[in-house]
Amino acid sequence: MTDTQTTIPLLSTTSIPQVGFGVFLVDPEDTQRVVEDALEVGYRHIDTATGYHNEKEVGAALTASGIPRDEIFVTTKLRNDHHKASDVEGAFERSLEALGLDSLDLYLIHWPMPQNDRYVDTWKTFETFAADGRAKAIGVSNFLVPHLERLLAETEVVPAVNQVELHPIFQQRELREFQAQHGIVTEAWGPLGQGKYDLFGLAPIQAAAAAHEVTPAQVVLRWHLQTGNVVIPKSNRKERMAENLDVFSFALDADEMAAIDALDENRRVGGDPAEVN
Repeated sequence: MTDTQTTIPLLSTTSIPQVGFGVFLVDPEDTQRVVEDALEVGYRHIDTATGYHNEKEVGAALTASGIPRDEIFVTTKLRNDHHKASDVEGAFERSLEALGLDSLDLYLIHWPMPQNDRYVDTWKTFETFAADGRAKAIGVSNFLVPHLERLLAETEVVPAVNQVELHPIFQQRELREFQAQHGIVTEAWGPLGQGKYDLFGLAPIQAAAAAHEVTPAQVVLRWHLQTGNVVIPKSNRKERMAENLDVFSFALDADEMAAIDALDENRRVGGDPAEVN
């Protein structure tokens, strides 16, 4: 991994770079170029999903980069319509093939889809991927506390990661506390609010940006890091990729952190996991 990054140990034998690069809504025709740019500026953690329809292009970028496999942390996710027991194994193998990899660093259940009530059985199949080494770590995405409680009660392996919507107006404090108690790392998708509200115009963020002579986006990403979250910002622009990664040369003080913490409205801007099915 790069010297400019911090990593967080997972419950398995691996560690995850705290800043990754996400490819949600990156068009397949742009993905290889975008991921190659991200790797060139220093990212060593790439997050994709079968449902993003760009795993093959991510794999092409990994190959083209020439970077040794063990230096890049790769995450992908099971698509929602592949939860049937007969589909999970095949979906996993298809992801490996598309990415051109023999194993994954992290494989996630993308959504719990509680009305389908299949995520426990799906997780039991995930446990076999971890047991045979095809996935160095397994985890979930968009799981609420009740979903995690069921996994802890009915299965053997604790999820290494839960990747969830998390940004200054939706801080998921109860969920983060529960996860910390069980060693589950919190990973934030949409860490910059996905442009769905004026995050960068909020006074505490503007003030911190001015004080440290950095951008509001860098302030928010730094807040995530100091909170303990893994983050996966995205951009199609190389200069913005580099900017989002350049968050290790300054630190927010306690007052700045508290001011951003106080922005929490417990307000989602994405889908509610209790309703996505």
